[in-house]
Amino acid sequence: MPRNIVLITFDALRADHLSCYGYGRETSPFLASVAADGARFDRAFSASSHTREAVPSILTGRYPDDAVDAGYQRDADTVAATLGSNGFTSAGFHSNPFVSRAYGFDQGFDHFDDDLHLGKNKLLALAQRALDKVRNRHYARASEINERSLDWLDSLDDDPFFLWNHYMDPHGPYEAPAAYQREFHGEVVPDSAAQDLYQRAIDDPESITDAERERLRDLYDAEIKYTDDRLRSLFDELGDRGLLSESLVLLTADHGDAFGEHGYFEHPRYLHDELVHVPLVMTGPDVPSVTVETPVSTLDVARTALETAGASAEGLPGEDLRAVADAPEEHADRVVFSQARGEDADAHLRRFSARSESATRFGEYDTTAADLSLSGEHEEGDTAAQLRAHVADRTDAGATAGASENEAVDDAIEDRLSALGYK
Repeated sequence: MPRNIVLITFDALRADHLSCYGYGRETSPFLASVAADGARFDRAFSASSHTREAVPSILTGRYPDDAVDAGYQRDADTVAATLGSNGFTSAGFHSNPFVSRAYGFDQGFDHFDDDLHLGKNKLLALAQRALDKVRNRHYARASEINERSLDWLDSLDDDPFFLWNHYMDPHGPYEAPAAYQREFHGEVVPDSAAQDLYQRAIDDPESITDAERERLRDLYDAEIKYTDDRLRSLFDELGDRGLLSESLVLLTADHGDAFGEHGYFEHPRYLHDELVHVPLVMTGPDVPSVTVETPVSTLDVARTALETAGASAEGLPGEDLRAVADAPEEHADRVVFSQARGEDADAHLRRFSARSESATRFGEYDTTAADLSLSGEHEEGDTAAQLRAHVADRTDAGATAGASENEAVDDAIEDRLSALGYK
């Protein structure tokens, strides 16, 4: 039985751009080797299509409207909080402002490095931020996340630990180091040009030419390969410390990214496969080497972590991924759900989807008319019926209250959101 739990999440990493999910390019050979040794879930779907709903669901094991309130503040206990009550020391390392301490996501973590505070070495941190400002970069690279998390691990005594590392690198505007750009694009695109192209793809998708679309894909793949190499480095360091043999490691993504397949780029509030079909790999003691076709959800991560630790997961809607990997046929009839709040002109809409082994159904709920419309209603079937029941449960619970997009945030968060294409 593993003593420790390591959760690795990738921002904006879609499954079908990964080697172990059949992609034609070698973007992620190391993750493929991890997946070959452990459990790879081929039909894993995020609880939502954007960070503000997706990461809270991963960290709490709750559906998005139970995980955060109308202003996207944390509204449920994190895995770290529950594990802390069971003797675990917990730390989180990331630089996504949407799941920072400003929104309450430091709850339960003994150490929470969201790259928004200066930490112990204030002069070094200030110098790094000044350089980042000049380069218009507003997230910590995976190499920095690794360094900080390993320093924390080296400071621990012998208590069991929960470590969460979130890598931002696959997120736009896709500015991979030069060597990775040359490998996938043949030449280096200046950061300013990458940023301009990414922002135009979001603002004016119809203006993007086929060549520009391919450039975006190339740069995205370059970021994935960079991240895969950093993942290899982390595993090497964990192995050198003797931690891999006593840790359950879960790897997934908060959502994917689109490249014009449905008329949009990046990850707006839709639920197509490009946005919610994510990698999910599990490795560690007693984890079988298996490929699982049964649908699973990122909601399952929290229950898996808690039950592995012997902690209570009562009330959580997910499944223990260890049980699914051990006997996938016992979960073959499962349906998993995703959802997203509309924004701007669509703020009155709530989008839902249901996926089974054989079907996918989409629903759009209009909060002003209390009306649900399903795609493919002429083929109702069991998946559609379950989607109707799920939406009824979500809306009857008052869980789809409108979200405020106007919450006050400080200048550091505003700068980062702008650099990531959100403002």
